[in-house]
Amino acid sequence: MCWSATADLVAGTAIAAVGAACVTRAARTRPRALPLAALPLLLGAHQIIEAVIWNDSGGRGPAVVAWAVIALPLLPLWVPAGVLCVAPARARRRLALPLVCGVVTSAALAYVLATRTLTASVRGHTMAYEIGLPHAGWLIAGYLLATIGSLLLSGEAYLVLLGGLVAVAAAGCTALWRWEFISTWCACAAVCSVVLYVWVRRPPPAPDSD
Repeated sequence: MCWSATADLVAGTAIAAVGAACVTRAARTRPRALPLAALPLLLGAHQIIEAVIWNDSGGRGPAVVAWAVIALPLLPLWVPAGVLCVAPARARRRLALPLVCGVVTSAALAYVLATRTLTASVRGHTMAYEIGLPHAGWLIAGYLLATIGSLLLSGEAYLVLLGGLVAVAAAGCTALWRWEFISTWCACAAVCSVVLYVWVRRPPPAPDSD
């Protein structure tokens, strides 16, 4: 999320371009990394969709639904599954927990989206989304464990670094967003995309065994 339609469109296009480079590189050298390499494409599309929401001044249209599908049920399933695809053998057992959390959290959020109405509205320099999550604390905990937790437990140095960056950036972005000062999630997505690009260009680690 960015602070205007223009910012979202520019950031989304740039992030998607990094994603295309990540996918191209991974397809040639690290096929198992393709799900994670494609993450910037997903994040870029997310930003571009929000540019449409800004132009519509929020509301409840198809763009809002598309934005929510990516943000809520898709990411907590995509990230731990992608990490598991590239994790060394020694890390796979401990990655079962964030993957299970991702499956459960994704299913719960998909149910919420199917049974409740999501509304987007402009608040200051941010876009706010309201759906009234039941058991919000548990869902947030599951979401964070699935996404950030899987990166931190991945066993790959660059992915652990990415998890740390996301954790710190998410805290700062959330604070600014809650104050309705400015939304900086797009900057977080851009940094994550660059880190993923650097990671996918590195040779894969040597295979190991349990």
